[in-house]
Amino acid sequence: MSPESPAPSARPVGSTVESERHASWLELFFDLVAVAGIAQLAHLLREDPTRGDLALYCLLYLAFWTAWMCFTTYGNVAADKARTRTILLGMLGLAVMAAAVPGIESDHGRAFAIAFVAVRFLASRIWQGRGEVVVDWPTAQLSAGVVPWLVSIWAEAPTRYWLWALGLGIDLGLTFVLSRNRLLTRAQEEWRERYEGRERYEGRERPSHTPPVAARLDARHLDERLGLFTLIVIGESVAVAIEAASQTEWDAPLGALAVGAFVLLLALWSLAVRRACGVPLLAFGALAPRFALPLHCVATAALAALAASLGGAIEDAGEPLPADVEWLLCGSVAVFLTVGLLGGALSGRGVRWILAVGVPVAAAPIVLAAVSHHVHPAALVWALAAVARWPWLYDKRRARTKPAGPH
Repeated sequence: MSPESPAPSARPVGSTVESERHASWLELFFDLVAVAGIAQLAHLLREDPTRGDLALYCLLYLAFWTAWMCFTTYGNVAADKARTRTILLGMLGLAVMAAAVPGIESDHGRAFAIAFVAVRFLASRIWQGRGEVVVDWPTAQLSAGVVPWLVSIWAEAPTRYWLWALGLGIDLGLTFVLSRNRLLTRAQEEWRERYEGRERYEGRERPSHTPPVAARLDARHLDERLGLFTLIVIGESVAVAIEAASQTEWDAPLGALAVGAFVLLLALWSLAVRRACGVPLLAFGALAPRFALPLHCVATAALAALAASLGGAIEDAGEPLPADVEWLLCGSVAVFLTVGLLGGALSGRGVRWILAVGVPVAAAPIVLAAVSHHVHPAALVWALAAVARWPWLYDKRRARTKPAGPH
């Protein structure tokens, strides 16, 4: 480093801050647009979904969630300095992606890829000139994973889908492979090279006089955004169930199924939002963002898939479910509760809780799917609701039997 170069900031790498700031109306609007796109994805899983449908759903969901998270990270760090126009342009890109979903296997797939590339490049350009490195979620700043998406614009299905999967795999790989210190060190070395050769920057943007520092995430604000996103997805699930019920003849089987679906969603809401940060049973601040965020992605993807299966079940409330719908219904609950098992274990609930609650509730939906052939849909949904309610009942029973402390 030259004698004129300032010393790097002493700010801890990847440190977080906590404030009383809440999600703005613009951020809530952005979340609603993202969930609208996810609601479109749920239609891919209606009417006897195949394994290919499920794979495509997972791929597109990860793309939507990644794009949403890039702008969520920006809003979290920039706070009231976030540019409204930039966020609105991101919303427009997500809206185009959502509109392209129904015809994704046709030319709409090309439009989806173009919109995703535009959103990601816009998200990465946000950080240019800010002098910050997003060490807790590098995907928000890096654009290497966009290259396969760019190539896919000229490809046809299924090659296009493999390129999308490659791009998203690169994003996730870089997130977990690149350490916080490595990201910050590399950015500071690049700044140093530019700063020491700043005399060459005639007529161009000169490097900042200060080295880049680690962007500090607002932990409480991030937890709130994750919780709100999960809440909106659950609300969308309720809306799907209501829409399906409105188009079906009302009778006793439908009533039993509809109430059971509502109780099931209520139980999942309690696990993910009531006392957690949007990830089921994960305590606030129990896990670093780069590990908590993928859990949030998986949990909300399971919720959206559950919405599709509940809608299909309600449409045929008087008949046994097709095997594919039955497995989708039980499998989505199993995935959500498996995330809850990880969330509870990482929050320090102990081995006893893992054995008595975490493992049983994660395994029970799969067992139900295996033995519930020709069972009425309402009975299956109520059984899943009972499984999802077990963590709450266990905690309540433990609280009653726990001996009172000294007064």
